[in-house]
Amino acid sequence: VPAFELERPWRLATQVALRPEPFGALAYHFGNRRLSFLKTKKLVAVVELLADHQSGREACLAAGVTETELATYERALASLASTGMITCRIDA
Repeated sequence: VPAFELERPWRLATQVALRPEPFGALAYHFGNRRLSFLKTKKLVAVVELLADHQSGREACLAAGVTETELATYERALASLASTGMITCRIDA
């Protein structure tokens, strides 16, 4: 599993389901049984857009993440990658 890099292509892992919540969403991984809280609707949008973009950075920008917010979202995505919620796409 590669370390998280914002410039790589990512997607929601196939064994992960998102459940919308007023604060953002719950992400549940059916394989490792982990639960993660996506604490903002913008982060949910980023995660949902990952598969449609060539990099995590592009997905962030498409979701409206500003340059000043980018480091915060990069850390959040890195955390999701470390727990298997998102995975690097090898097809891109």
